[in-house]
Amino acid sequence: MNKIRQPVVSGTFYPSDPKKLNQELDVLLAVSHPTQIFTSISGIISPHAGYFYSGKTAAFAFNILKNKNIKNIIIVSPSHRKYFEGISIYDGDAFKTPLGIVEVNKEIALRIMEKSSYIYFGSVEHKEEHAIEVQIPFLQKVLTDFKIIPIIMGSQKRSIVDDLALHLSKVIDNETIILASSDLSHYYSKIEASQLDSVVETRIIDFDFDGLQSDLENRYCEACGGGPIVAMMKAASLFGSHKSLILNRSDSGDSSGNDAQVVGYLSAVIYGD
Repeated sequence: MNKIRQPVVSGTFYPSDPKKLNQELDVLLAVSHPTQIFTSISGIISPHAGYFYSGKTAAFAFNILKNKNIKNIIIVSPSHRKYFEGISIYDGDAFKTPLGIVEVNKEIALRIMEKSSYIYFGSVEHKEEHAIEVQIPFLQKVLTDFKIIPIIMGSQKRSIVDDLALHLSKVIDNETIILASSDLSHYYSKIEASQLDSVVETRIIDFDFDGLQSDLENRYCEACGGGPIVAMMKAASLFGSHKSLILNRSDSGDSSGNDAQVVGYLSAVIYGD
């Protein structure tokens, strides 16, 4: 492998020492067990803040992947560092974390890109973005022998979301799922954040991705990865999965004790019969 994306938020969002990272992940996974077992998972939603704040909520989603024969994770995140029109799939060979290297599945990446006007191979968009990176150590703990397809959305306008959903739906199968990386509202009081975040939660529960897209456009709610969530849900629907379950919802105040300005988090699963 010639081009490996190095970690940029280890030591800040999560421990850079492998032993400490393993220990923290073990604790988070141990206290975040969903009560339901899922046999036909098409996608999950996971937050991407520092593990101290959102790790427990994220762990609920990753726990449902344990002991599953999942070989490919398509991770779709928003872009926090750089605005661009389109959708960038990392053009390198792998991502590195303190727990090791995870290979990029170029074959599936090419299939996703095929006949799309928006999706392309890129690297500059991925250089400083954290929203994909923080998912990978969790995946390394719950899965073995898997690859990733790291995707960053620049613009999240409806036409781009719809294009991505269509192309993702063509590669989902029993061994390939989509992970939508997103936090929710930012820097409202706990009460205000709960009101905004409940809009997102309700749309996911109702499996109403069109309604969620409209709510985001009209600013009835907030989710930095709203486009990835909508694209994942729509792709799952096109594939034939129409069920959803919220696994956990929280905010940063639950960990920090500061309820004056919080960031909201949510984890969920999309599945079939």
